[in-house]
Amino acid sequence: MNRRQMLSSVAAAGLFASPALAQSQGSKMPAVPVAKKDPKRIEQLGRVRVDEYAWMKDDNWQQVMRDPKVLRADIRQHLDAENAYFAAMLKSTEALQARMFEEMKGRIKEDDASVPMPEGPFEYYTRFEKGAQHPVWARRPKGGSGEQVLLDQDAAAKGHAYFQVGGAQNSPDHKLFAWAEDDQGSEYYTIRVKDLATGQMLANPVETSTGNFEFSPDSKWLFWTFRDDKGRPTKIFRRPVRGGEDVLVYEEKDPGMFIGVSRSGSDKFMLISIGNQETSEYWLIPGSDPTAKPRLFAPREVGVLYEVEHWNDRFVVRTNADGAVDFKLMWAPETSTARKDWKDWLPAKNGRLIEGISAYKNWFVRQERENANTRIVVTKAGSLEEHPIAVDEEAFTLSLGGWGDYDTDQVRYVYTSPTTPRQTYDYDMARRTRTLRKTQEVPSGHDASKYEVKRVQAKAPDGQLVPVTILKLKSTPVDGSAPVMLYGYGSYGIPQNAQFSTNKLSLVDRGWIWADTHVRGGSDKGWGWFQDGRKDKKKNTFTDFVAAADHLVATRYASKGKIVAYGGSAGGLLVGAIANMRPELWAGVIGAVPFVDVVNTMSDVSLPLTPPEWPEWGNPLEDAAAYDYIAGYSPYDNVEAKAYPPIFAHGGLSDPRVTYWEPAKWIARLRDRSTSGAPMLLKINMEAGHGGSSGRFDRLKEVARDYAFAVWAVEKGWTKG
Repeated sequence: MNRRQMLSSVAAAGLFASPALAQSQGSKMPAVPVAKKDPKRIEQLGRVRVDEYAWMKDDNWQQVMRDPKVLRADIRQHLDAENAYFAAMLKSTEALQARMFEEMKGRIKEDDASVPMPEGPFEYYTRFEKGAQHPVWARRPKGGSGEQVLLDQDAAAKGHAYFQVGGAQNSPDHKLFAWAEDDQGSEYYTIRVKDLATGQMLANPVETSTGNFEFSPDSKWLFWTFRDDKGRPTKIFRRPVRGGEDVLVYEEKDPGMFIGVSRSGSDKFMLISIGNQETSEYWLIPGSDPTAKPRLFAPREVGVLYEVEHWNDRFVVRTNADGAVDFKLMWAPETSTARKDWKDWLPAKNGRLIEGISAYKNWFVRQERENANTRIVVTKAGSLEEHPIAVDEEAFTLSLGGWGDYDTDQVRYVYTSPTTPRQTYDYDMARRTRTLRKTQEVPSGHDASKYEVKRVQAKAPDGQLVPVTILKLKSTPVDGSAPVMLYGYGSYGIPQNAQFSTNKLSLVDRGWIWADTHVRGGSDKGWGWFQDGRKDKKKNTFTDFVAAADHLVATRYASKGKIVAYGGSAGGLLVGAIANMRPELWAGVIGAVPFVDVVNTMSDVSLPLTPPEWPEWGNPLEDAAAYDYIAGYSPYDNVEAKAYPPIFAHGGLSDPRVTYWEPAKWIARLRDRSTSGAPMLLKINMEAGHGGSSGRFDRLKEVARDYAFAVWAVEKGWTKG
């Protein structure tokens, strides 16, 4: 009798007191939630699918995002039952969770502070009080003393189960400080502005914002992006900072586009950006005339991405135009910015992705990625002579940190590797010298010489080589005996950086091997690497991950049944897919806010991200081939009667990106169909959104919980290698 049959038999015997919670009737085993089935038949493009758990989506979900108290009672009952079951099943790990949390906390300098960033007459920074969950935002006179607190985020968070600052900035004249706050996790932000002379808040804060805002160069106007009832950025408004009506500046009619507003580094222009994964467009507003009507930089063309940065008397355009897969740099005059007026500067090079640009009066800086590593290149104005900032190491990450002033010879960057804590440098571009400003402190101690980092290459089914970055103790044997945490993401062109994580050490120091996969769908090996893992090539992401696991097994870094697959959001899609493909490989699977209900989600135009993400996944509402392809890998749609490993999914009730019902439905279907008897676990944070808890220590508790599940799953050994 398989797991599904067993549950059905017990239910038929009348032992369940409610449809949401199966009572154990005297057994010491925890109660097992059994979700009711209410089959919903969906016909689409001549295809039919049946969703027996569609009822978990509250018809009033948009209001639930803003006010979780209105969640329908039967849904709340089921989620509460799932949370209780999860707590009972992992009760034996509570001591381990507590130890791991204390270890992670012990590696954090509790009263830490950022390196101050010079800007005008001040230095701006954040710092933490000991024991505080959230930072203090502050400034002091440049080169002097006397701190002025701009925002005590921990104090502002009091009384809120969730509190997140999505962005904060000072006005160019340094008289105002503004921030965007979200006290629910739904990503509807309120923008507040503080008068730094009086310490008073300005009246009438901005409501229903995406969190994106920008001061005009003269500090008189606040530009901000509106989030509509469907959770989408649709309009940009301008308002007088010290009181007055909002004026519509730009409205985007295409629901498939993201929009935002920013200020050029030179302060000469306000920039309105519009785009998705394959098409973009910019509009300009003169910084000297913030109330002017926006001027189109160059009209959008499907398949053409471009980004603009103003540099002295011209624009630099980073673009994939003319077949430049990994992007090139072009010039455009200030007064004539149509495509026909763009001139080549730096040509594209396959495999070298130009991923970021930044301009200063005498310098231009770009960040590049090649072979899953990064470098920074500095170019001098006038001569256009360039030189790199590079590191000769097997696996590392350099990242630009910018600078507060436009007229400077300094730029900040951060260096890190899997064994090296973050090092913050100020680099003198004229002298080509660097100054170490800070090394990430690990109070409990960190001896890099104890660890080993390797970059191996796994061969995918089509012959492509997939980089895998391995972190382990030097003393951990490579004989297949060590458990492995295999992590992956692989979507939207977001790379998997080789960087230091104090949290990972709680597994690595216990003899685990941590392996980060650089699968297709990310940009680790260039933009072509991304394009080979999206739309009708999305399955490459999953086969790359499986190839990485098989390679680790073949080279004795791992063994079947001792690997835990870990991914979040679109990485949750990845681990959901590979659980269906090769369930015997995994000791367990962790899906953090997992995007697993792909067909339904990409067919629901009411959801915030559906139209903007058709370029990433395809449109199953209009394209039969896209429907069939997505249906062929969607984790929820491909759950079958097979022996799954234990799977743990967690989500947030207020999450607008991956809605709570996706992991809830997935776990319900897995529990119903799996033949292994391994537990399927769900934890929904009833007071948070996509990022989980907002406080730094609360987040650590969630990481410790995930790691403890991994240890528990390996020790229980449901999957036989």
